[in-house]
Amino acid sequence: MGSHALKHEPLDAYNLALTENLHPAGWINPEPADRYNIVVIGAGPAGLVIAAGAAMLGAKVALVERDLMGGDCLNFGCVPSKALIRSARAAAAVRDAGRFGVEVPAGVRVNFAAVMERMRRLRAELGPIDSANRFRGLGVDVFIGDGRFVAPDCVEVDGKRLRFKKAAIATGARAAAIPIPGLAEAGYLTNETVFSLTELPRRMAVIGAGPIGCELAQTFARFGAQVTLLEAAPQILIREDRDAAERVERAIVRDGVEIVTGCKISSVELRGAEKIIAAERDGVRREIAADQILIGVGRVPAVEGLNLEAAMIEYDKQNGVKVDDCLRTTNPLVYAGGDAASPYKFTHLADAHARIILRNALFFGRQRASQLTIPWCTYTDPEIAHVGLYEAEAEERGIAVATYTQELAEVDRAVLDGETDGFVKVQVRRGSDSIVGATVVASHAGEIISELTTAIKAGVGLGSLADVIHPYPTQADAIRRAAGLYTRTRLTPLVAGLMKRWFAFSR
Repeated sequence: MGSHALKHEPLDAYNLALTENLHPAGWINPEPADRYNIVVIGAGPAGLVIAAGAAMLGAKVALVERDLMGGDCLNFGCVPSKALIRSARAAAAVRDAGRFGVEVPAGVRVNFAAVMERMRRLRAELGPIDSANRFRGLGVDVFIGDGRFVAPDCVEVDGKRLRFKKAAIATGARAAAIPIPGLAEAGYLTNETVFSLTELPRRMAVIGAGPIGCELAQTFARFGAQVTLLEAAPQILIREDRDAAERVERAIVRDGVEIVTGCKISSVELRGAEKIIAAERDGVRREIAADQILIGVGRVPAVEGLNLEAAMIEYDKQNGVKVDDCLRTTNPLVYAGGDAASPYKFTHLADAHARIILRNALFFGRQRASQLTIPWCTYTDPEIAHVGLYEAEAEERGIAVATYTQELAEVDRAVLDGETDGFVKVQVRRGSDSIVGATVVASHAGEIISELTTAIKAGVGLGSLADVIHPYPTQADAIRRAAGLYTRTRLTPLVAGLMKRWFAFSR
């Protein structure tokens, strides 16, 4: 059995229980079947869905995992980060309680060790769902060890050869490295190690203001750390709508984060226990001292060590496995999905890719990834959620759009909640109500965006949403109000004049 590089620390009861579920110490790999209907490499969100779905349909399935079952999402991504974000929101709610007439004792503080223990407990409670034993119980042959192709129709793991009719690569992604002189020597955290902290760093520098960097910068600031967020681009969340990114930037600054955009980091130096970052912005050089450095510059596909050449599968280290619109690789027997084969690295997309692979690989389906409507959310406070095209993207594709924006400051529930710095913005094709894209900035934007995602998927126009009754008062009512902005544009001066004449005539 191969050894795994990723591990959970500290070795408390929760992490020991989690590891025993996801990479059992005494696991004995089964004897391979003569041939498998499908061999799945990688037991993250995509691989688990493929393996479970295929087994439930009666296929003979092998699942190979070298590290921890559950993948990044359970171990080092969505699950632990959202547990911390929830604790940080609780801390902010206590801090801001006076706004709502609630008096709290002075000196209230965050018990960071307890916050991290809560995260580890909740993660361990979710572990059995993705466990090796559960999947063995589903009828899947689970192999723990390094899987590598040795032929176009064969994978080897732990010295055993697994022949297949079809295979799926679902190996996920790893934290991207960044070539800064001295960084490796000084030491740094990534999403794969930050959740092992047991003491709150007094000073934290976060390099990279994408979703991971922004979420954790705000979270650690709310816990009480002094956080500096460093970004080479001219704004945080560079891929997001500029208005949305600016709302989040204001919120993060209010929480105490110092944001330095447009900066270049030349080196990192270890001076005693301090990590000194040399940065430059607009020709001005400064040094930033930190106790911990967190790297959040994105993720790269985990395709190393698979020996893809033996299976005639094309790939590159930056973009991952090359697939067509049906998620088939250059080897017609092998499919790939999720983070290993997509620029969009979301758990929910990995799940959607898995379902496409199930249909296309096992049932000669022709489902296409390009037909997916993919929402996403950055879990800062407020959150940013988006689906479809941004206005600039639409223009690049030659699609003329009209934009309708409803500010939360004009939505009663947002006013009552004290969460007015947000909006619902919807783009439609000019001259119609066909929704092209939408962005939501709100405390729970990820919950709100699904209505707009459903509308795009079902071909429901923005005008129709104006007639959807929303419970009052809710923040999601901002969607109906944005739709109302569209319907009012249909009342042109000509139509208004005709209506006026009609009512005059009918008196």
